[in-house]
Amino acid sequence: MPNVSAGLWFAALGLAVALMAAGCAGPVPGLARSLYVDPSSTTLKAAASLDGEARAVAQKLGSFPSATWFTSGTPAQVRAAVQDLVERAAARHAVPVLVAYNLPFRDCSQYSAGGAASLAGYQAWIDGLAAGIGGREAIVIVEPDGLGIIPFNTDLSGKAEWCKPAEANPATAVSDRYAALNHAVDALKANPNARVYLDGTHSGWLGVGDIASRLVKAGVQRADGFFVNVSNYEPTSRLERYGAWISQCIHYATNTAEGGKRLGRYEACASQYAPANVDDESTWAASDKWYADNVAAAPNPPGGARPLKHFVIDTSRNGQGAWSVPAGVAYPDPQRWCNPPDRGLGLTPTLQTGKPLIDGYLWVKVPGESDGACDRGSGGKIDPVRGSADPAAGAWFPQQALELIRLSNPAIR
Repeated sequence: MPNVSAGLWFAALGLAVALMAAGCAGPVPGLARSLYVDPSSTTLKAAASLDGEARAVAQKLGSFPSATWFTSGTPAQVRAAVQDLVERAAARHAVPVLVAYNLPFRDCSQYSAGGAASLAGYQAWIDGLAAGIGGREAIVIVEPDGLGIIPFNTDLSGKAEWCKPAEANPATAVSDRYAALNHAVDALKANPNARVYLDGTHSGWLGVGDIASRLVKAGVQRADGFFVNVSNYEPTSRLERYGAWISQCIHYATNTAEGGKRLGRYEACASQYAPANVDDESTWAASDKWYADNVAAAPNPPGGARPLKHFVIDTSRNGQGAWSVPAGVAYPDPQRWCNPPDRGLGLTPTLQTGKPLIDGYLWVKVPGESDGACDRGSGGKIDPVRGSADPAAGAWFPQQALELIRLSNPAIR
């Protein structure tokens, strides 16, 4: 099947947006349209300890706005740290990007293990973070992987998923996760100047119907939308379509038509897996057509439908797209998401996207910081792809930082 150009595809999507009054492109009117560049960022702190080319690379990366991650501390500590950041951003008439990353059983006790000890502890911590923002402007990325990895979850087809931490209660783990995320949405959206986004995974992970159903359970309809590709490498062209499909799937499955009859079910939503082939983007026009037929052309309920949900894309490391294991090489677990070699920066951060559902291209994962001590499933301390040990998750990785600059797309000098 022939590919659909980006221009034609977004024109077709514009029909659905217009029919459902999805609102204007880009950031919320009246809020700051520039992103905050933090002179106290972890990137510039790393630069201070480097020299030569490594220092210059870190300084260059630190000249762009990237997110500030909040991952621990007491409610009082996170409140103070967040308040300091948002006040400095407000003085510059810019909006900061914050990441809340402290869920219980975070990352299913893998490379980025940690998080609050209980649901109540997490809710108090989020309340502290929200209090730190106060009534100021902020973009809040709520819990990367929080919906992609849920302890003791079953997917949309009823299949049990892999994450089963021994310390979690199988009877309450799933409901606790949704309770935590719903609480975060409500606490943060009490401030109308906070733009709040939930985990939408990425186009190489969950199918559209599965993540759409999880987003609704987590409270996305009270949030500003969702984010895709945080800490990953999927190309922007795929993420734009994936995000738009999620938005339309939510509409398809939650709006009602005449007589209260549901328009559809999450499991019926077209995705990158069917009728499209996830490995061949030229086939994705088949899923585009499904949404044109079943959403753009579908009747709205009396009184009109809810607007389509917006989303943001993490473009911090996707300039070269996802990494593929070289032919003839085999690893027990390739860990394609973990410090893959020869990746580049993607689109530089902006809130001016010109796309009807995309509120921003952001650098959420701080480019140059390691994904963790990758071992490709070997169980050793050496990353066999690089021939050396990778830094711990969140630590500065000079080799990767240099690759990101050299292979940036669009190019950065």
